[in-house]
Amino acid sequence: MALARLLPVELVLLAAAFLCGTVAAAALTWTQGSFNGSCPLYGVVSLNGSSLALSCPPPPSVCYFVAGAPGLLALYCLLFFWVYSSCLMDCSRGPIGLRITLVISTVAIFLVLVSACILRYGTSSLCNSIISLHSTISCPEAQKIPWTTPGTTLQFYTNLHSAETASWVNLVLWCAVLVLQILQWKL
Repeated sequence: MALARLLPVELVLLAAAFLCGTVAAAALTWTQGSFNGSCPLYGVVSLNGSSLALSCPPPPSVCYFVAGAPGLLALYCLLFFWVYSSCLMDCSRGPIGLRITLVISTVAIFLVLVSACILRYGTSSLCNSIISLHSTISCPEAQKIPWTTPGTTLQFYTNLHSAETASWVNLVLWCAVLVLQILQWKL
């Protein structure tokens, strides 16, 4: 009976993780697009007259990983939710299926943690580079300064901050999913 109550809670948490993963991936992808495909995380900013320019961006693969990991996990959540809600809701999950989901949840926690840390420190590095130019006192204020690439100021800090927040919430959700799965395994 307890297992029957835990599965719907797990599905709700996975649905929330899907939303957080989608928000994180979309916000970072939007920001990378506003920098013409260059990854702003850990980027070095220079002053080009009165405009800012991303002079030394890291490889785009940094952003691809950070957006791709939660994006793929969001697809997994969607698939998992769809399979259970449409096909297996009346069935119980077997021990092999539960072990597989435990492994997937553990890997998901690791990937989301790494992505959230890259977002946190990458955004902080970008902001420190902007502030070191002494043209602004904060990164949110730098959104008002023109950039050499038109359209780059489209709320880059707000988007990066949203992606980071969604990643940390996603991490908490995946930890809660793992705890529920461990409870199901013990029962």
